[in-house]
Amino acid sequence: MVNTRADARRNRDQVLAAARETFDEQGTEASLREVARRAGVGIGTLYRHFPTREALLQALLADAFDGLHALAAELSATHEPVGALAAWSRALAVGSSRYDGLPGSVMEALRDPGSELHAACERLGSAAAGLLDAAQAAGGVRADLTVQELLATVNAMSWAARQSGEAPDRFVELLFGGLTGAGTGSRGAA
Repeated sequence: MVNTRADARRNRDQVLAAARETFDEQGTEASLREVARRAGVGIGTLYRHFPTREALLQALLADAFDGLHALAAELSATHEPVGALAAWSRALAVGSSRYDGLPGSVMEALRDPGSELHAACERLGSAAAGLLDAAQAAGGVRADLTVQELLATVNAMSWAARQSGEAPDRFVELLFGGLTGAGTGSRGAA
């Protein structure tokens, strides 16, 4: 006999992985039938787990935010403070570039204190604050930078990267060169 809970969890995880891949390739308006096909489940199974596209997007974002929270702890333990903050910001910028054009309902859930997505966003902000505080305490990042400014700037860089076709990594490199005064000068003069 198959454990139905384990089977349902596996189906949910397969749908999330397929949605991440499909949305990366085709954007957040990609066909949910395509997501179900890639997950190897029927469309009914997809809708049982995620009754709307917005519910699927919220689950993907919450998962991504929790992954970034875990990454912050890992980087704090393995990198010097500024390097940890830069690597985490790079991961945030790359991750943010995956979710262009989020529906308004998803953005509302981010602001709704009762939503799972809001709670995941709060954990993300807490992780960013810890990394930023450590980098500032080490004297490697300007002391007047707030976590809100950092997150807004990284998200703006992600948007700029999508618009220009450049990799978000370059924008993060430019940001940290400006924040630390240690630009690499890897590009020649124009």
